[in-house]
Amino acid sequence: MSRTVATLLPEERRQPLFGTSEWATLGLVLLAFVVPFSVSNPQILSQTNLILIAGTAALGVYIMLRMDLMSFAVPSFMAIGGYTVAILGIRLGVTDAIVLAVGAFVVPAVLAIPLGALILRLKGVYFVLVTFVLTEIVQLLLFEAAPLTGGSNGLVGMPAVTFFGFELWDNSHVLLTTCGLAFAGFFIAAAFTRRFRYEFAAIEKNDVLAESLGLACWKYKAMAFSVAGGISGLAGFALVNMLMTAHPTSFAPMSSVTYITYTIVGGKGSILGTLVGAILLVTATDYFALSGELSPGLFGLLIVVVTLVARGGIVGLAGTLLRRLRGGAKAGSSARSAETAEARS
Repeated sequence: MSRTVATLLPEERRQPLFGTSEWATLGLVLLAFVVPFSVSNPQILSQTNLILIAGTAALGVYIMLRMDLMSFAVPSFMAIGGYTVAILGIRLGVTDAIVLAVGAFVVPAVLAIPLGALILRLKGVYFVLVTFVLTEIVQLLLFEAAPLTGGSNGLVGMPAVTFFGFELWDNSHVLLTTCGLAFAGFFIAAAFTRRFRYEFAAIEKNDVLAESLGLACWKYKAMAFSVAGGISGLAGFALVNMLMTAHPTSFAPMSSVTYITYTIVGGKGSILGTLVGAILLVTATDYFALSGELSPGLFGLLIVVVTLVARGGIVGLAGTLLRRLRGGAKAGSSARSAETAEARS
């Protein structure tokens, strides 16, 4: 870091906004739009719904990990976004999908700003502990603030959302809504993390040194925490819309461990990893459920094996293998060229 990040940025930012990983991720999410039109099996529709919700929620973890901050706050922001939608829909009769999506993103994103002013002063295990406690506090508030949240009964009877006056009420329509929310979440996360990739990399490497070289680390951490909160709110909207109810148990603090696992197993170094991790582990959860009481052990064994074999996650391992194959092909090509030249001489 002989030069400041600010000195490097004008040249680097001439590169395309999205890289291969971002385009591949957005392409996979777009492919999910095909499922509601081509499949009628409720199990497949539900499975796809869960994968997209899990992947979108895991983005809240991925964004913060770009600065080496392990956040357990995803369920709390999901709850804020989900309950915002439920209150607007059930109490106020708002059903427009765009209005609800804006509310689900903006409310948690705005609330994340003052929370971040306090929490982002911490690092390491202290940041982990406080974000986990925050999720516990939010769930307690959901149970205790019965006049607003319905308490232990939750808010039941979420009306069908509408899109330009068209009701999205059946399973395929619910999945279409989730696809739209997931695409919005992944697009925002891809654009945000790609736009500030060098600042995040400097903070992850050594935030003290980066700040001494002129980088306002607190600003980028606050922005990331706010955007992560907003995207988590979109996942909360999708979950409430699928269940047709908002209940505190849907946003249990321990679910944060699940979202972190999706990110790490898939590969925290790439946005594609959050989606790959969600696809693999949500599918594995459904498959291992057929094994009854053995399912938790089998699921845990899968996670242990993946983390031991692929320290950089599934996507990281695939990238390493691809680079080695390309390197081997180039080496073979160079050797053949040298042999040809020698034969000619």
